[in-house]
Amino acid sequence: MISTYASDSANAAASAQRMANRKIAKQGRTIRVKIKRCDGPGKASRWETFNVSVSERGMNIISVLQQIAANPTTVEGKPTTPVVWDSGCLEEVCGSCTMVINGKVRQSCSCLVDDYAPAEGDEMSLEPMSKFPIVRDLWVDRERLFHNLKRVKAWVPIDGTYSLGAGPRETSAKQETRYDLSQCMSCGCCLEACPQFNIEPDKSQWDTSFIGAHAISQARLFNEHETGKQLKAERLEVLMGPGGVNDCGNAQNCVKVCPKHIPLTESIAAVGRAVTIQSVVNFFRG
Repeated sequence: MISTYASDSANAAASAQRMANRKIAKQGRTIRVKIKRCDGPGKASRWETFNVSVSERGMNIISVLQQIAANPTTVEGKPTTPVVWDSGCLEEVCGSCTMVINGKVRQSCSCLVDDYAPAEGDEMSLEPMSKFPIVRDLWVDRERLFHNLKRVKAWVPIDGTYSLGAGPRETSAKQETRYDLSQCMSCGCCLEACPQFNIEPDKSQWDTSFIGAHAISQARLFNEHETGKQLKAERLEVLMGPGGVNDCGNAQNCVKVCPKHIPLTESIAAVGRAVTIQSVVNFFRG
């Protein structure tokens, strides 16, 4: 309870600071953006700093990167290549623009400059996630994230190619629970913050390395679906094996950084109980 209270207090303080910064932010100021760059897989990383003019309220990090791309010149006046990043929807739905901003992993599309750099000369830092291979600059390869979703069969199986009528009814309580879980956008924030999930360049080791909170939570989502639970036993078999739910160290970092506030630790606990029950069932079935 103490750690939970401390976390809530810290989040409230951070939120209050962002709101205060937003009120005093001046249009037309110039800030500095320090970016960790890399020209490609296996290449050395370097830092480059750029001046960015904050011309309007509500500018996000994507707007900053677009401005740098239009004039890729460092603060020393040295021309450089445009910074590479990944993004799609620009409204915190696709999950592709995840990066480490001022030391914290989050979505760059919803990170507002006014919240973190309200004054002339303020500095922000941008880094790629460290738990995935770098493609270039701020763009990383999240293939392993999606591979782990395939491992737990995170989908509802098709049970026919024609209309079978109305599906099974669900209670309001179960709908509310599953809706929270369904908001996962596979952004990778929980994996970047997890001490048990580390970069693994050898693909042959992926199936025995920690699977991650996102896959565990999605397994819970589809195990609680009346049609999806047809694959429940198969999902639990994966999660009781090497790299499964028992490898979670209960750091609870995942739930603190999830941009959708998904109850990931609840999912880990629920799947842990389900795995225990499945193990007993397997024992008596021989």
